[in-house]
Parts: sequence; structure tokens; C-alpha cells
Amino acid sequence: MKSSSLSLIAGTVALAAVTGFAALTAPGDTSAAEPKAATRLPVERSSLLCPAPGRSDLAETTYTAYTPAADGADGGGGGAGTAELTQSTAVTADGTAGGTGKGDGGKEEDGKKDDKDDGKNGKGDKKTDSTKPVLSLKEPGKPATAEVSGADAPALVGTATGRLAPGWAAQQTTVVEAGARGLLGVSCTSPGADFWFPAVSTAKSREDYVHLTNPDDTAAVADIELYGPDGSLKSDVGEGITVPARSGVRVLISTLTSEAVEDVTAHVTTRTGRVGAAVRTADETTGSDWLAASVSPNGTLVLPGIPADATSVRLVAFAPGDADADLKVQLLGPGGPISPVGNESLHVKSRMTAGVDLKDITRGEPGSLLLSPAKGGEGTPVVAALRVVRGKGDGREAGYIPATGPVGAQATAADNRAKGSTLSLTAPGATGTVKVIASAGSGGGEQVVKTYTVKGGTTLAVTPPVPSGLKGGYALTVRTESGGPVHAARTLSLPQDGVQMFTVQTLSDDRGTVAVPDAVQDLSVLDD
Repeated sequence: MKSSSLSLIAGTVALAAVTGFAALTAPGDTSAAEPKAATRLPVERSSLLCPAPGRSDLAETTYTAYTPAADGADGGGGGAGTAELTQSTAVTADGTAGGTGKGDGGKEEDGKKDDKDDGKNGKGDKKTDSTKPVLSLKEPGKPATAEVSGADAPALVGTATGRLAPGWAAQQTTVVEAGARGLLGVSCTSPGADFWFPAVSTAKSREDYVHLTNPDDTAAVADIELYGPDGSLKSDVGEGITVPARSGVRVLISTLTSEAVEDVTAHVTTRTGRVGAAVRTADETTGSDWLAASVSPNGTLVLPGIPADATSVRLVAFAPGDADADLKVQLLGPGGPISPVGNESLHVKSRMTAGVDLKDITRGEPGSLLLSPAKGGEGTPVVAALRVVRGKGDGREAGYIPATGPVGAQATAADNRAKGSTLSLTAPGATGTVKVIASAGSGGGEQVVKTYTVKGGTTLAVTPPVPSGLKGGYALTVRTESGGPVHAARTLSLPQDGVQMFTVQTLSDDRGTVAVPDAVQDLSVLDD
């Protein structure tokens, strides 16, 4: 084969591994070639963004990073690789984060402002040291952890390369014992340009912040649109929010509109650049937690992992298109699907948010919610999320479950403890079988593997396997083995002083591999 042909093929494979898309044809070939099956290769680069943990001086945050070891290998990918999460750069609070028009109350920087800085002249701002990683992962198959305290921790930006890139996952878990108490968990996300957050609120009892994190070396510009039960909420200040390079900005949702509404859907988009987005919620009576983005609009949605002892479940859905959506509502429990009495269906008007109180729908058994077209077919695309409350009276605690896709090839929950984890597996269609891998511990221990079969139309909630000789935390990876798609969520519970503190993270395909199309023509026959 000639050197020019070798370079072309090598370049195409590298492009696909990094970007997820590539095509290859012989020069000058205009014939209609027969499509060939694509080869899946490990990605060679992954990016993750973690929002600033919180605003409480009492916050204690644990970061966990993990890359699954490939079957029969040491992690896939090429070369040794690196995986680091680094502090974002602090920004000023005088308008460089742009556009809310509400002063310092509506927009804040993810970084510490000097006590002498009034936010008006930009003086006294502290720059975080972005050269030293907060957390570095050394090898596949073993998680790494780091801890921070207080309200000063900034957002994190990170990149993994080589053998540490395929399936790289990170999570932050924060415990706040007083004030807007709670166990706050969120999986660090890949950057994007379009995010949906049903179940946010502008009610006076809530304090919800959208956190935007920019991983790139140029500024991003974002818009935030809000939709209530009657449609768009009037706002002139949610547009053109500038997120400076490698920085984080948080925006108080209630400052974007004068309307106090319980059920709101927030839509975050970017005009330029990419961001990571998550919502930190806080309620006067039920504490605080993170709300991750819903899966992209779809006619059928799965919301996995409702705890068996949930005392209140509220469903919030939104139809972003021109058509109304009529949805069938089903709880998939251990024994199969049931329709909640009085809430068997839900009508969602176009571009309006619908909320319904499902109360204690699980009634002592774990479950997952399935939303599907009431009349069959593909249905009208919607997004959705659940607000779940556990406990009663002063011991109530809230968490959130967004609609999520299936685990696909594999998905990971990076932060698990020796006690307190519950893994929910749901097969909304055909029966599916998955392999669950409990990694080695961050401080020691041996990997344990167990296989589960989930009957179609049911939810299986299990105490996941724990590494033998566990020291520290560990990661859970779920891999599809056979059968229909399986959706998953991991609940972490840390009861404290009579409060059932918990957080739920859904698991979706980590996209650790990309499809590389085979060459349409064998270029080894070509001359220079």
C-alpha cells in the first residue's frame, strides 16, 4: 500500500474515534457503493464538566472519577492516557457573566469573590489556580476520589485521553447538614448546546439555580427559556448570558421572571460555544438536590428508580413541539405494569408544562414510571422529570429523577459506598439481561461481577454487589448482555438525625465507543 493511502485511512479512523463520524471513499469515485457494517472503536478523548457544588459553608463534597476496564483488556483506547478534573477560572460578578439584568442576585460566579469586592468594579476578584488538577485518574478499573469543604469550591472541567477516555465518568456528592440541607448528587456531564429541565420552579418556597460551565478557551453565549402551565413565562433577561472561557456561571431562575409558578420547564440553549448544564434546587421544607437534564424529547420516556418508601411523587412533563401530547402513565413495579388510579393518562398542551401529583404511587414497592403514547404509534415528543419525596413532617427530603435513555453498551455510577446504594433496573419492553460490575475500591478491594435478568415490564431493585475487601468508595458499571433495553438508576441514601437524605442518579449509555465506517473501496490497489 502506498504511503498516501495509509495516511488517508489512518486519518479517517482517528477522526471517527475523536468526533464519532468519518467517511472514506476512493478519490474520484462517484459510484453508489453498497453500505458496509461499521466497526466500533474506543473513543480517544472524553470531556466532562462538574458544576460548583454549593453555596453552604457546611458543605462537604466528594468527587469520584472512574473509567471501566474493558473486557479482557486494561481499558481500551490508545496509549497510556490521562484523565484530570481541573478548577474552572473564577469570573467577576459585575456583568461579565452577562445578561440577567437582576444584579448580583440573579447571576453569580462559580468562584470566590473577595470580601472587599463589591461586584461593581471588578477589583479584588480571586482567580482560582487552574493549573493543578483537583482529581487525577491513574488507571482503568479503579476509581479516584478527592474531597473539598465549604462554599468556595468552583466548577470543574476535565478531559480524558487514551485508554482512560472510553467510558470515563465522574460524580460529585455533597452533604449539607443544616440550612438547605440535603444529600446532593450529580453526574458530571459532557458539554452540549441543548438541555431540558422539567420540574424546576419559581415558587417563593424554592431557590433553583441553573449552573452553566464552559470547557472551552472561548466564551459561550447561552439562553434560558422558561415555560409554565400557561406557556412561556415572560422574561427579557434570560437571553445572551455570557459564560467566559473555562468558567462557570449560575443563574437564579426566579430572577428571570416576575411570575411565581410551581411547575416550570427550563430550556437551556447556546448561541455560540458549548456548556455543561445542571440545576441545583433548594426547598424550604424538603432540602436540596441536583436536577440533571431530561433525555431529548421523545414519544416514550422511562423514569427509573422511584424508591419503595416514597411518600410523594410529582410528575412534570413538557411538549416542546406544535402538537399536544396524550400520554399513558404506568408504574413498572416488581410484578409488572400498573396504571395509577385517577392518573392513568396525562394531557400535555403544546409548549406548556403539565404537573400531576402521583402521591405515594409505589406503596412500599420500588418502581419506575413509563410514559407512552395513549393511542400507540410514535406519539408526540415530550420531556419529563419526577420530584420524589421521602419521609414525613420535618424529616422530609426531596430528590429528582429525569427521564433517561437505556444503559446501552454500558453505563456507570461512579460514587458508591459500602452501605446505602440501591440499583434499580427497568425493562420497559422485552426481558433484558445485564452484567453489573462493582469495581475495585478507591482505597483497595477486588472487583465483583453479578448478572441480573429483568423481566419485561418490571423493575428490579437490588442491593448492588460490593467489592471484596472494600476500602473507600467504588463504581458500579452496568453492561447490556442480551435481550431488550434496560434503564437504570442508582439511589444513594445517607439517613441522618431522622432525615432520609438521598439522591438518585440515572445511568445512560456512556458512548465509550464510536462507529467507524469500513472503507467503501480497498485503497491498497491505488497508486500515488
